[in-house]
Amino acid sequence: MGPIGVFDSGYGGLTILEGIRNRLPQYDYIYLGDNARAPYGTRSFDVVYEFTLQAVKKLFSLGCPLIILGCNTASAKALRTIQQQYLPLFAPDRRVLGVIRPTVEAVGQISRTKHIGVLATEGTIKSESYKLEIEKLYPESTIVGQACPMWVSLVENNEFNKPGADYFVQDSLSRLLAQDPLIDTIILGCTHFPLLLDKIRRHIPQGIQVISQGNYIAASLEDYLTRHPEMSQRLTLGKSCQYFTSESPTKFRECASLFLQEEIEAKHIALA
Repeated sequence: MGPIGVFDSGYGGLTILEGIRNRLPQYDYIYLGDNARAPYGTRSFDVVYEFTLQAVKKLFSLGCPLIILGCNTASAKALRTIQQQYLPLFAPDRRVLGVIRPTVEAVGQISRTKHIGVLATEGTIKSESYKLEIEKLYPESTIVGQACPMWVSLVENNEFNKPGADYFVQDSLSRLLAQDPLIDTIILGCTHFPLLLDKIRRHIPQGIQVISQGNYIAASLEDYLTRHPEMSQRLTLGKSCQYFTSESPTKFRECASLFLQEEIEAKHIALA
């Protein structure tokens, strides 16, 4: 028995963790951020896979029977290979889940026109993971994506609330909507982006819905555990949360305060 692990390359996965803990507060959690090597968005498939697998192995060694990749880039570039090649051979009784599929499932309930825009890192957009998953579930959909190369930096450097951020937000949104004026739903395909939600809403036409992932991932996990009681029985129920980072714990604690409404303590952990 053990806690649920949540992994992200940076801090954005804290928005996923918060959504999950709000909905499922009874479990124990471990959050692992590979902050020393973030961002993953521009790295190759092979490197993202290597780094993500190192984190998964570390969380397994800390006792997690279930891990959520709270990172869109890791979900896009590493999840399938881990599920299909690593787990069956080395950890057949453990599970690793991503954030893309639950987000895509929510689209069907929200979009009326099935014209969908995706805002994400360059790596997630290039992988076309959202496009492929949406087309699988909703083949009649039109999907366009826009990479937002500055947005993660705006959040992690605490610039997201400042007037200068508006230029970058408006520029990316204009580029997205120019590709398809019929978009009625926008997916925030990066876990950092919810912190820019107020600015995003200010710069899009009325009537466009914005999907922020935290609540949808939490609902999907709750459903998963209901359907898999054998897994839920292996999770400890202590309502605790530990934080580990490959960076400086002091820096992690300061940056994490942007995402969480509580003071936390973090420990350093080596991944490589």
